[in-house]
Parts: sequence; structure tokens; C-alpha cells
Amino acid sequence: MSPTNVKIERALISVSDKSGIADLARQLGDAGVEIISTGGTASLLRDEGLSVKDVSEITGFPEMMDGRLKTLHPKVHGGLLAVRGNEDHARAQAEHAMANIDLLIVNLYPFEETVAKGADFDTCIENIDIGGPAMIRAAAKNHAGVAVVVDPGDYDKLLGDMGQHDGATCPKFRRKLAAKAYARTGAYDAAISTWFADQLDIDTPDTRIFSGKLSQTLRYGENPHQNAAFYTTGEPRPGVATARQIQGKELSYNNLNDTDAAYELVAEFDPDKSAAVAIIKHANPCGVATAPSITQAYELALRCDPTSAFGGIVALNQKLDAESAKAISQIFTEVIIAPDASEDALAILAKKKNLRVLLAGGLPDAGSQGITMKMLAGGFLVQSRDNGRVGELELKTVTKRAPRDQELADLKFAFTVAKHVKSNAIVYAKDGSTVGIGAGQMSRIDSSRIAALKARDASDEAGLKETLTMGSVVASDAFFPFADGLITAIKAGATAVIQPGGSMRDDEVIAAADEAGVAMVFTGMRHFRH
Repeated sequence: MSPTNVKIERALISVSDKSGIADLARQLGDAGVEIISTGGTASLLRDEGLSVKDVSEITGFPEMMDGRLKTLHPKVHGGLLAVRGNEDHARAQAEHAMANIDLLIVNLYPFEETVAKGADFDTCIENIDIGGPAMIRAAAKNHAGVAVVVDPGDYDKLLGDMGQHDGATCPKFRRKLAAKAYARTGAYDAAISTWFADQLDIDTPDTRIFSGKLSQTLRYGENPHQNAAFYTTGEPRPGVATARQIQGKELSYNNLNDTDAAYELVAEFDPDKSAAVAIIKHANPCGVATAPSITQAYELALRCDPTSAFGGIVALNQKLDAESAKAISQIFTEVIIAPDASEDALAILAKKKNLRVLLAGGLPDAGSQGITMKMLAGGFLVQSRDNGRVGELELKTVTKRAPRDQELADLKFAFTVAKHVKSNAIVYAKDGSTVGIGAGQMSRIDSSRIAALKARDASDEAGLKETLTMGSVVASDAFFPFADGLITAIKAGATAVIQPGGSMRDDEVIAAADEAGVAMVFTGMRHFRH
């Protein structure tokens, strides 16, 4: 039988999120729709003066077991699953007094929200909905005759479709609702299974499920011929997913990717200890600095590579003020992201209409747990977030000379930045700011050379007589396989080195450092980033 428009005569409403439900039910009632409901939803609708029939009147059974058992009954599911126009189904309905349910409006117990609030195990279990998903799946399967709405955002669409079809819903609309319904139950089950794995300390469950809610359909992906969209997971981690966009054009795929990289980097630095600024281009930092103020940190970060900073992303770990807003607005910048901003700063940036300004409301915890995922052909890779922090490591001095206090501070800073630079990564730093960055090269010695070359160019642009890398320290995200990369850094002026260690030629590398009078420390932890 081909799908047809279905007149809405009977609706079952049972919602956890009650926003907008009274108004919807009132309009359904005005259209002559009989409303069946449960528990708190029924009470709310009655308080609004609406005529409601309890599910228990339909099933002949009272709600019981603290509400666990109310809609799991043949008279409910028969009304949802009966195929319209099927004579056998119609006879069964008549024999067992199962009336059709033409519309199901259900949203589920707030399991995800309960977990996010840090509720205990038993409370989370009680917020696993059973009857709701069962009804949703039944109605969605039988979408040829039943409309199922799981999102309050679709209430107006439902009324609009009914308005266009004389109180009925059309097949195309019901199919869309069914697809959305299965996506919701799938995401719900994914959240529960992930939570159970966490509770059981299972790092690699047999089945791993990811889900996300569409936040933004993007004009295109990394390139104009690629389709793209931004989905959010509901994780409360401050960043691009939680930020308010104050002004500017719509964020692009590359904007979102680069802004995330920038904010994760700048969050490594405690805002109570120093201001920090990261300037990112193509997901790699082209300048990072800490200083007493955001303006000073920005100027130092910009000095590292002013050419690459043009059209970049700027991330701050402190509130954006008017002075720093003036400084940042001097060159073309795609995005600024900060925890907050003053009204004066926003007024200054408002003159740059295309500049995107994001306020995240806080900083992500760089040391927190989490996972990252990368798609491969036929599968995906999952790993825990790289939350290793140099401040928590026991640094091992392996050279005759130990680093001086300022060198040690700069070594920790440089290694923290190197964690966010694509491998092979080399970072030169001095006085809490980067002075040369080499990223994404196939050879570590090439990264050393490129970082030194870019530092020389930046020095020339700043009108400095001495290259910025003179008297700097250098960080490598992984061990030096040969001494050549280290020797290149020493020739560039580095006086101290931080690296993970672990090469078969560590002794050769240490000997080269000792010969040059350079201090070197091992971290025992690498930070590959591909």
C-alpha cells in the first residue's frame, strides 16, 4: 500500500523536556486531536486546562514500579504498530480494543544531562529510559501511518505540516521524523554504552559508538569541492563547540579546526600565573607567548612569525581588553577566541565586520581525560587525549651542565608548545615566547633548519641585529635520531635542549651537547601530533 497523508486524530504525549509542550498540546486539542499522556506530562497539561486521558485508562493498568511500567503494554504498542489498511491488523485491534495512535510525541529521560552533572551510579541508571525508546522505535518503524516527534524544535514543523494538509501529516514529513527518531535512540544508546564502559574502566569496548548533534551545515570542507558540517557531542569542555559567536562571518571548516587547535594550546597556560596568546595558521602555531598582559603576550607571539600570522587565529587565556583588541585588530585576523571580553574591546572589534569573535566562557582543562578519533578506510582510530604535561614530569638532566633557572622555565614552555605542533616539531623559545617554529617536516633536521630560518626572517623584519634564536632554548617533540638536528639548533644559538630521549644514539646526541656546553634534559614522554 503506498503511503498517504494520515489525519491526526489521536496523540500520545510523554516528555521529559516539557518546553513548548503545553502550547503544542493546546493547538492539537483545538484541532480536535484526542490527547493521551503519562505522569508529569499529564499533570502539566491538566494544569494548563487541557483535556487529557491517562495511559492507564487505555491499558487498564496503573503506572507502577516508580513509573518504570506505564507504556510497555500491547494497547499502546498495538496502536503504534498496527499497519493502516491491513485487514488482519484491523481485526486484531478490534478484538483487543486497540485504537490507532497517529502521533507520538516523546523525548527521553535526561540520561546525558544526569551523567554530565556527575550523578552517582544509581541515579544515572534510573535515568535510562525504557518505555520511551520502545515507543519511538515502534512509531518510527510504522511511519507509514504514524508521526513521531522526538525534538521540541520540530513542534512548529509538525503544526505547519498539519496546517498544509488539513490536519494530516504527509509521507515525506513522517519519513524525516522517523529518521530523526532512530538517530535519537541511537545516540541515546551510544551515551549509555559509553558511560558503562567508563564505569567499568574499559578503554577499548568491543563496540565503540560516536554520536553528535548537527550544530552547523558548513559551506564546504577543507576545500570547496568537499561537503562538511559541524556536529557537537554535548561534552561541556569549553571551546569552539560551546563558544558564543559575537560577530563576524559564519565560521568555516578550517576556521573551526584551527580555532580548536589554538584554544587547546593556549589553555595549557594557567591564566592566574600569566597571560598567554597563541597565533595559529593551518592548525600549527606560528607564535606563542606568555607575559604579564595579553597585549604584551600578543606582541611577542606576533614577533615570532608576523608573515604567517596574517589571516591567522588568535587565542587568549584571559579576558580580551581594549588595549589587546586594538593591537590584534592592526592586522587581518580570521578569528579571536577568548574566555571573555570587555565591552570596550568588543566595541573596537565591531569595526572589523568580517572578524569572527568567539567567547568560550572558560578554558578547557588541558590535563583532563578524553578521547580523539581519526577516520581510516574501513574503520577509525581511537586514542586517549594527549594530556601529558611537562610540569608533571620528572625532567632528567643528561648533560654535564644542568639548565639554569630561566632556561628551565623556557624549556618547559617550549616543550608545552611543541606538543601542539605537527610532527616533526622543533620549537625555539626565549623568555616565555617562541622565537622559531619548525612544523610537519619528514626530517627533524629540516624542522630545525626551517625554525632557525624563520627566526632569522622575523629578526630581520623586527630590525634586530642578533637573530632571536641566539641564547634561546629548543624543544623537540620526539628524540633526535642523530646529532645533526641538535647541532643545527646549537648553531642557531640554542643553549639548552629538551627532548623525550630514547634514541639508539642518545649517547652521541648527549656528547654533542656536552661538547658545545649545552644543557639537555630528557622528559621520557614524546608528543607526536599527526
